[in-house]
Amino acid sequence: MATDSANEVLAAWETSSQYWNKHQALIEKMFASLSRALIENARIGSGQSVLDVGGGSGEPSLTIAPIVGESGSVTYTDPAGGMVKAARDEAERRGLTNIRFHQCPAAQLPFSDNSFDAAVSRLAVMFFPDVVAGQREMLRVVKPGGYVSLVVWAAREVNPFFSVVTEVLDRFVPADAEDEDAPGAFRFAAPGKLAKALQEAGAIDVIERELAFMIEAPITVERFWELRTEMSDTFRSKLKRLVPDQVAAIRYTVQKAVGSYFKTGGMSFPAKVLVVTGKSLTV
Repeated sequence: MATDSANEVLAAWETSSQYWNKHQALIEKMFASLSRALIENARIGSGQSVLDVGGGSGEPSLTIAPIVGESGSVTYTDPAGGMVKAARDEAERRGLTNIRFHQCPAAQLPFSDNSFDAAVSRLAVMFFPDVVAGQREMLRVVKPGGYVSLVVWAAREVNPFFSVVTEVLDRFVPADAEDEDAPGAFRFAAPGKLAKALQEAGAIDVIERELAFMIEAPITVERFWELRTEMSDTFRSKLKRLVPDQVAAIRYTVQKAVGSYFKTGGMSFPAKVLVVTGKSLTV
């Protein structure tokens, strides 16, 4: 059953990759604060070798590459082939030559022990089929004393970018009961849960901090609807089950509900994440 669930999650991300590629520039802008937080917490600097696990359409690898420079390197990994292609294409477009790309799951990293100065993962660890195994692998390939830093969403209710749409959609298509430990966006929203898992994986000096930021972009409420419904496999699946009039009603209700977040000529949602950082055990 666990294998079936992992395959379903991977298949969903493969399907979603085309939309993450389509909106890559917008997503990069929206979540730039999270890339900066990872860079700060993992102490990433010039000349380092950095691993990015679950890099999606390219972040934070694309942001880290210029920081480590030509004397350093970034190794991007993601289990979804579509995501790897999207990230590689964007790196080539930018002329970045210090990023290597690998398609692999977090729990099976094809690297030797002590290969990297630091490892990061942005909004990906909550989708690992086996979280402890994935984090243990990250720690294995990081040099002794090196940092592993992870970002996950805090509670749904403090993230209206997600909750507003979900609440409206659930009125039309009731949601199934959630398994809090199954792969999903808010799997590690509870304070301390991911930190405990990272400690279990073998990290030392684990620290968790809450980061408040704004999800901002110069887009209209219509573009927001397109973005949210295309990025989410769950939303796409639910909308396919509805007739056009129902979809139109949901779209109208969502756009009305998020109106207060579009009063500045663009999108501006308050948001919160948890940044969890630990060190590889010093031998």
